[in-house]
Amino acid sequence: MHTTEDLDELMTCRLDHHRRQVESAVIVIFGASGDLTSRKLIPALYQLYAAGQMPPDFRVIGFARREKTDASWRAELREAMDRFSRTGPVDETAFAGFAERIHYCQGDLADPLAYQRLSERIGGMPVPELRHNRLFYLATQPSQFGLIADQLHRANLLERDPAEGWHRLVVEKPFGRDLASARDLNHELTLHAHEHQVYRIDHYLGKETVQNILMFRFSNAIFERLWHRDAVDHVQVTVSEKLGVGGRGGYYEEAGALRDMMQNHLLQVLALIAMEPPVALDAEPIRDEKVKLLSSVRRPTPDQVSRQTVRGQYTAGTVAGQPIPDYRSEDKVAPSSDTETFVALKLFIDNWRWSGVPFYLRTGKALPVSASEVRVQFKQPPNVLFAAQCGPRLDANSLTLRLQPNEGITLHFNGKIPGTGIGLRPVRMHFSYDSEFGAYTPEAYERLLLDALSGDATLFIRRDEVEQAWEIVDAIRAGWDDQPMPPDSFYPAGSWGPEPAHEMLARTGHAWREPQTLR
Repeated sequence: MHTTEDLDELMTCRLDHHRRQVESAVIVIFGASGDLTSRKLIPALYQLYAAGQMPPDFRVIGFARREKTDASWRAELREAMDRFSRTGPVDETAFAGFAERIHYCQGDLADPLAYQRLSERIGGMPVPELRHNRLFYLATQPSQFGLIADQLHRANLLERDPAEGWHRLVVEKPFGRDLASARDLNHELTLHAHEHQVYRIDHYLGKETVQNILMFRFSNAIFERLWHRDAVDHVQVTVSEKLGVGGRGGYYEEAGALRDMMQNHLLQVLALIAMEPPVALDAEPIRDEKVKLLSSVRRPTPDQVSRQTVRGQYTAGTVAGQPIPDYRSEDKVAPSSDTETFVALKLFIDNWRWSGVPFYLRTGKALPVSASEVRVQFKQPPNVLFAAQCGPRLDANSLTLRLQPNEGITLHFNGKIPGTGIGLRPVRMHFSYDSEFGAYTPEAYERLLLDALSGDATLFIRRDEVEQAWEIVDAIRAGWDDQPMPPDSFYPAGSWGPEPAHEMLARTGHAWREPQTLR
């Protein structure tokens, strides 16, 4: 007889055996002195190396203005690993082997001679693959993307169709600040590279549970058959953060919650939740469906914006026992700022599957908990039997996908209260990733860097996908039309946002469901 563990192993289906091999390559990080490099990129590359997942040979070259030697930069990164490693103490033997592959190239981004030095460094690599396979990671301001791509091309480091090997650009968000600037940026990047060579990274797509949305939807027939307007009443997507803006006040004044979170993270989750089945599990079919979905999102008119969007800004308060100052008193924030730290949207998707189903999206800072989740709320049963007697006290069925923290999936339904009487109450059936699998979950950048090295663009954003998302956001900003923030838009830190966000749902008999800690 087979044990449960034996059956689990027999029923395990591996889909990555056709995945392209990760080839030896040089990884050049522009902005090597920045926070992203020490906090995310180097720890991710180290974890991949320690786990034996990096290619047979590779090199990392940091490019930045400050004068450093290979040895001094390696020492800096080793110190940073103690602060940012997610797996406990650093294995000294593993890091020593990793550090041998790290180099530094000093230079200004606008200096052609610096790129010549970089070219000489790459040209002196010991094996052909390291000289020909090049991954350029642009961990810089978006305004510098075009400059770097141009300088790389002039130094013969970036070519559309290299005679040997491959050349790829990885670029970080924010990818533009509106549709026009995003199109300009796309144009600059594709002057010297094909679209398939450009990898626009959104770390949210690298999260294990975000990737699992597609598998959950399309490998489970019981749920996919309910995933449409006949069964779903509405969908809620919440991404909440406990912290205020802290030291990012200057950036936030330029971006705001709509550009910083809604345009990328939440609209990406929306696309995965609502897209049609792709024809294959390859990058382009999946990205095709995401673009189709975003193009189907109804662009709100200015009048609709006033009824279907809410913006807010936090005032002083307390979150988890910690005082949070008023947003307007944060460093580098204007005393009369109207920048939104909270935004809630009611969106409609004009296609056959979702016609008439509202999608509620919200994100904000200085909220009670840091959590990301999707709640699919199903329609109430007919108003007979239990529904007729219980009325609003009969809770609707729902499915919650918890993206972070405590990743898992919860099915909410009604059950009988034990005892001699007859009573109903909501109960839940919960699946926890940690309890089921228990293994180390790779950090998002680990998966994304590995995919970029292997040439798998599935989890990266295509140019038309970026532009569709900006069209939605631009329509909302046009509706706001630089108007001052309404008096009822302010919310105390530690609350669940401004009152109008709750009123927006209440008008149609809906209510936000607050994320709860899942155990």
